[in-house]
Amino acid sequence: MHSERVASRSAEHRDSRESRNGTPQLDAVSLAIIEQLQEDGRRPYAAIGKAVGLSEAAVRQRVQKLLDQGVMQIVAVTDPLTVGFRRQAMVGVNVDGDLDPVADALSGMPEVEYVVMTAGSFDILAEIVCEDDDHLLDVINKRIRALPGVRSTESFVYLKLKKQTYMWGTR
Repeated sequence: MHSERVASRSAEHRDSRESRNGTPQLDAVSLAIIEQLQEDGRRPYAAIGKAVGLSEAAVRQRVQKLLDQGVMQIVAVTDPLTVGFRRQAMVGVNVDGDLDPVADALSGMPEVEYVVMTAGSFDILAEIVCEDDDHLLDVINKRIRALPGVRSTESFVYLKLKKQTYMWGTR
């Protein structure tokens, strides 16, 4: 029991280091825990512990730390169509000036699920999930295009979603 606590404390210390840019540096055990949860977000801590060689308590601590650090989230992923959201689109946004205020404003909109600043044809890409075409038009026309700094938008309406997965692992 004592050696398990020492190993757990030692492993916890190793997983808490940060890289030079301030992002957490994850050890092999933390990466294995993430992979276990990507396979099944409801997998019991005891089963994860058995798979990665830690106690249930140590896994619970690691998972909480990963959540607190923003390394991962545990969520229920739905099919938007089955819960009443019939229109999805990716919107490319071009901005005059600083991108951060526009990206922050987009991030605050409940219909916007994904915001990324890019290099290329668009300054920002935002994925939008709406109830229908009227709702999408309202979001783009009255809210996104009205943001200070937005120069232009281009919408890519989803016709059919062929693949959506969160199983990229930790490579």
